[in-house]
Amino acid sequence: MFGCVEPKTGIVITHKADRGNTKTFFNFLIIVARAYPDQKITMVLDNVRYHHAKRLKPILEKYNKRIELLYLPAYSPDLNPVERIWWYMRKKITHNRYLEKMEDRIKCFDKLMEGFKIENEMGKNLSKLIVNI
Repeated sequence: MFGCVEPKTGIVITHKADRGNTKTFFNFLIIVARAYPDQKITMVLDNVRYHHAKRLKPILEKYNKRIELLYLPAYSPDLNPVERIWWYMRKKITHNRYLEKMEDRIKCFDKLMEGFKIENEMGKNLSKLIVNI
């Protein structure tokens, strides 16, 4: 599952893939670029290997004025806004619940994500970086 959240609106874009690799991540970048044709996109990423793949170079060159990839330090998922969306999703779908089939989980996921396809307060609140000092 690929996903990103726009903190200003709480809108979440997701993309299902059988596996995470350079090709599927490349497809996700295209989906996000098409969703925001008139904006510069800064995508916060963890350091999974395919986020750094040389094969991404053509798309990054093509969209170099529109897509910026920002890599987080190792072991810092709390700094990635979409991780809080995933936390919420797991809490609502999988925690303390039994779903026999993966298809059931996917249906629940799709239903939950419907509320995140438009501007929403939950997505805004979840994607805020909360720092306790």
